[in-house]
Amino acid sequence: MRSIRLTTLAGFFGLAFALLPVPGRAQDAAEGGALYQWYCATCHGIDGTGAGPMSPVLLVQPTDLTGLGAAEGGVFPLLRVVRRIDGSDPLVSHGSAMPVYGPMFRGDEVALKTASGQPVLMGRAVADLVLYLQEIQK
Repeated sequence: MRSIRLTTLAGFFGLAFALLPVPGRAQDAAEGGALYQWYCATCHGIDGTGAGPMSPVLLVQPTDLTGLGAAEGGVFPLLRVVRRIDGSDPLVSHGSAMPVYGPMFRGDEVALKTASGQPVLMGRAVADLVLYLQEIQK
């Protein structure tokens, strides 16, 4: 009986420690840049201007990602960008929904705020990509 109590108690404390918040790393635009080069540059170009090597074969030409804020009156369209990256607002450009890699970017949720202060929950990889895209705005 005593070993059952100790096992139960050890399990309880193990669960309690597992539920403690673990400090995560901050969002990282440099990591977003690396993700961009690996997953996005083929279509959107190394510099984000939309002239990637795959762009000639796409039905819808890739967006110039350096002008997203300028196209919205100087306000970066964070929510729209997040939804395009994570696949919740798909764009069919080459026979399948863009982004092809959206499901790979899910998990380890963090929040970024829109220009109006609205928090938007997204995977950490998406947040890193968004911060990188914000850095390359003209």
